[in-house]
Amino acid sequence: MMRLQSNALAALLHVRHAFFTREGGVSEGVYASLNGGQGSADDPASVAENRRRMAAALRVADGHLVTGYQIHSAEAVVATVPWTRANAPRADAIVTATPGLAVGVSIADCGPLLFADHEARVIGAAHAGWKGALTGIVEATVAKMEELGADRARIVASIGPLIRQSSYEVGPEFVSRFREADSMNIRYFAPGDRSGHALFDLPGYIRARLSKLGVGTIDDLCCDTYSDEKYFFSYRRSVHRNEPDYGRLIAAISIAE
Repeated sequence: MMRLQSNALAALLHVRHAFFTREGGVSEGVYASLNGGQGSADDPASVAENRRRMAAALRVADGHLVTGYQIHSAEAVVATVPWTRANAPRADAIVTATPGLAVGVSIADCGPLLFADHEARVIGAAHAGWKGALTGIVEATVAKMEELGADRARIVASIGPLIRQSSYEVGPEFVSRFREADSMNIRYFAPGDRSGHALFDLPGYIRARLSKLGVGTIDDLCCDTYSDEKYFFSYRRSVHRNEPDYGRLIAAISIAE
């Protein structure tokens, strides 16, 4: 199983994390092979086995890797016990101070963010697509962590594999939405190949939101999900190929018991 790690998070005591790639699972076809997406049309038994392997890699019990029912929102919740897909909260970020519980997000181009304040022993995971990032998922995650005792100046935040600017062409209505929110957002767009289109810098935008909050350390793995088919699933790539579905990557973090 191949997993990527943030050097900044890996240096923290009591914290375990992984940005899992698509390698090392049992799924087949467009889902090959480590698909963690419970909302995909993959064989549920294969997804369950893939997630069991991820939980083992994080050294938590089977079923103790939890993800939310993601809705591209700015909703963040606190996890204290495991849950199932059937009772997962509708949220795009999860924070916890519970040892032995891994909190994670599923992505396939959107930004996976992992957070940790090792002194307070508070961690978090956020799913930051353009909509969630624009409406405040970064800020909501940090606020929930602070409710559990974290200090934003101590928080280490890592931006995992996501779609990079060179792969992310958007239309004029997309640019207008960001410009209306803040005229300075135009700096996150570069000219696209098609007239009236632009290339959006999602990781740059996320980093700016983290920096404005005063998050102590910000790390970026600098991986592009769209262009690197060997290691990453990509929703946009699947659409461009007219594929029936796509796998989901998992990014997760836990505190040692």
